[in-house]
Amino acid sequence: MVQLSPPGALRAFTSGVLRSEGVPAPDADLLADTLVMAELWGHASHGMLRLPWYVARLRSGATQRVTRVTTVRDTGALLVLDGGHGIGQVITDQAVTHGVERAKAHGVSAVGIRNSGHFGTAAYFTRRAAEQGCIALLCTNASPAMAPWGGKQKSIGTNPWSIAAPAGKRGVLVMDLANTAVARGKVYLAAERGTPIPPGWAADAEGSPTTDPRAAIEGLIRPMAGPKGYVMSFMFDVLAGVLTGSAFGDEVAGPYQPTETSGAGHLLLTIDVAAMADPAEYAARVEALVDATRDAPKAPWATEILVPGELEDRNAELNSHGIDLAPATWTSLVTLAAESNVPLPPTKEAAPPTEQAALPIEEVAPPSTEDVPA
Repeated sequence: MVQLSPPGALRAFTSGVLRSEGVPAPDADLLADTLVMAELWGHASHGMLRLPWYVARLRSGATQRVTRVTTVRDTGALLVLDGGHGIGQVITDQAVTHGVERAKAHGVSAVGIRNSGHFGTAAYFTRRAAEQGCIALLCTNASPAMAPWGGKQKSIGTNPWSIAAPAGKRGVLVMDLANTAVARGKVYLAAERGTPIPPGWAADAEGSPTTDPRAAIEGLIRPMAGPKGYVMSFMFDVLAGVLTGSAFGDEVAGPYQPTETSGAGHLLLTIDVAAMADPAEYAARVEALVDATRDAPKAPWATEILVPGELEDRNAELNSHGIDLAPATWTSLVTLAAESNVPLPPTKEAAPPTEQAALPIEEVAPPSTEDVPA
């Protein structure tokens, strides 16, 4: 980690590159913000390393530069949208706007999305709903990464999902996870940094366990919790892909595939807290849950107990002075700057690594876990 860039300058650079590719300014600003927020939260796997992938897809036409969302079905509380193979973040942002509006009108809403693309971190969007007084569940399907339990060929995506809820004075509670042992983006990040991945994350193309990230990219990402991760991923594909009328299974293409139309599908479920409970009473109850959880007895290896979303909030504060970028990521940005004639953001040498608080949550898990075969 040798480069450190101010978040605002990194946003401006990213938006400038996207605008140079013909993406409308508001859409470029949104996509840039999602990438920079992923970096701030400590999830570099979904941050700037993906910008070259998105640009390549825009140039090939796999992703449309101008996102045009159309309505397929509208029953009031339920809406189905077609993203027209536009930018996944832009499509999902519109879905959240509709989802919250309709939940406020009906108490609950469901928005299905077909023909979309990769939308980055799901928590970016569920947080938006929670900040407006709603509980939201967002799921998506993804390109094949794992084999079905008992199989040896990848045919099922990581199919991540996120739930966010308002937490009164405690802010927002949010979880965002893939149904695999790790998000595939973290394997790509390890490959970019030239570091091994932990045992248990992946298998190579022959199905043998590996700590080589490049072998893992060609092979399989292992499901979390053995068959439980497999069946969760399968069912989220039913919700996000089959139900919405989008691609599913091995039909979905990933953001790292420059010429293939994604076909990803998403499903957003939104509940207006005020329609189900007195907002003040709900706030008091959720605050009590947060406080009781934080105050619970700690295991010997733990210094404190965090609640969902708290690690990301802390990371955002820690990284607000500047974002560390891997050398390979910085090199790709240098190339994009030259191609787009957009000035690079200022950088300086990064400081030495700090405490574990700024690491992704799976890297600060308890030191000993049972290895479940995939």
